[in-house]
Amino acid sequence: MDNATATDVQRRTVLQLAAGLAASGSATLNSASAAAVAPQATGKPGDFDFLSGHWKIKNRRWKDGTWDEFDSEATVHGILGGVISVEELRIPARNFSGMGLRMLDVERKLWADYWVNAKSGVLTPPPAWGSFVDGRGTWDSDETDADKPIIVRGVWDRITPTSCRWFQAVSRDDGKS
Repeated sequence: MDNATATDVQRRTVLQLAAGLAASGSATLNSASAAAVAPQATGKPGDFDFLSGHWKIKNRRWKDGTWDEFDSEATVHGILGGVISVEELRIPARNFSGMGLRMLDVERKLWADYWVNAKSGVLTPPPAWGSFVDGRGTWDSDETDADKPIIVRGVWDRITPTSCRWFQAVSRDDGKS
């Protein structure tokens, strides 16, 4: 086994262990978000199979009146027959990494999307809940910003065999805009 393959095997083992630990601790975090739009119960194993593999990512965000653009990379593994998707995100230029953990509640047909920042190593509850409808996945979560309630929406769309788009938006008016 060469070094790259050994590293990939080690990384996958660590990601699988992290997913197992997170799954065992999520039993009490099983209620859907009270966000403005309730997700449709359409989730099924394999919904995130399109994301498995190694990705080079172009990011941009609107910050202080201009676009902040930067590159990142991700490695994504589907496990447990497509019921869990584990993503390791790396942004070397910003010394940042984290893990996206998506788990399907098979009975409810909804996906829970968690985040773990490598700086804290802590699973961030509650998850965003969502599903795919007509090739577009939408996840809403109720959060706070400066002690004020906000709704954060993440969307997966434009999914092809070699690309996809993920974007995020924030509503500060209870989902009206």
